[in-house]
Amino acid sequence: MANITAAMVKELREMTGAGMMDCKQALNETGGDIQAGVDWLRKKGLSKAAKKSDRVAAEGLVGVVARDGDGVVVEVNSETDFVARNEEFQALVKTIALVAVEKGVADVDELKKQHYPGGAGTVADAISNAIATIGENMTLRRAAALSVPHGVIGQYVHSSVSEGVGKIGVIVALESTGDRDQLAELGRKVAMHVAAANPLALDASGLDPATLEREKNVLREKNAGKPAHVLEKIVESGLKTYYKEVTLVEQPYIHDNAKTVAQAVAEAAKAIGAPVALKGFVRYVLGEGVEKQEADFAAEVAAAAGGQG
Repeated sequence: MANITAAMVKELREMTGAGMMDCKQALNETGGDIQAGVDWLRKKGLSKAAKKSDRVAAEGLVGVVARDGDGVVVEVNSETDFVARNEEFQALVKTIALVAVEKGVADVDELKKQHYPGGAGTVADAISNAIATIGENMTLRRAAALSVPHGVIGQYVHSSVSEGVGKIGVIVALESTGDRDQLAELGRKVAMHVAAANPLALDASGLDPATLEREKNVLREKNAGKPAHVLEKIVESGLKTYYKEVTLVEQPYIHDNAKTVAQAVAEAAKAIGAPVALKGFVRYVLGEGVEKQEADFAAEVAAAAGGQG
């Protein structure tokens, strides 16, 4: 039997909102698999969570730069939040994002090889120099880019510490030949929506097939025992509801909940003077997917005590 720790129970509870004993039972039933535990609770009707919530686990900053039809998002990690408030570190993140958009490079390894403005070296050299100067380890963790031949890249930074850098960065690609200023404003609003609503994909076709299959299995098991033709209708209806929750075009628009994002964009196109097509988005949350090691202070104290003579 898997060793179910209090920390595992706590994590599952935070993800699902289910009771502590239910979470413990779910982990026992699934051999300690957190994600399987989420599904187990949902099948039992004990969880409302549709997906794991983002957990900010690393420090640093997300940087965003958008110029007309090109935009990038980069994440540079540091060891402590203190460094994120350092103006030199903020400038480093901004400049790396600027290099990425100017060179059209979003591959991290290639980006590190690019010339760093104002210096004699590369982006990698600039990071190394910042480590030496600030005295803390830093890494260029990831980068992503969007481009449209006719249109703009909307951008938004949430929890910004200075222009273009913060805790959440979003870029959205909008294709249109209409008024660029109004298109850019629409792009900013849609990017704000993405930051707040956290869609998984642009539309249903962009969803991970494995994620869809999991959703179908949850719906089938929750309604087990019903006739096959009824069950399939329930699954179909359940998926439509799921799409409204997790796809950008079908989500209720945060600026006007009476409309979907697709409807809001279509309406805005009238003022913009030409059709507007949403072509893609990127949403970076600082530290998502990175597990931060929690300090075991008791062990640290014991080790320190043992080292004193």
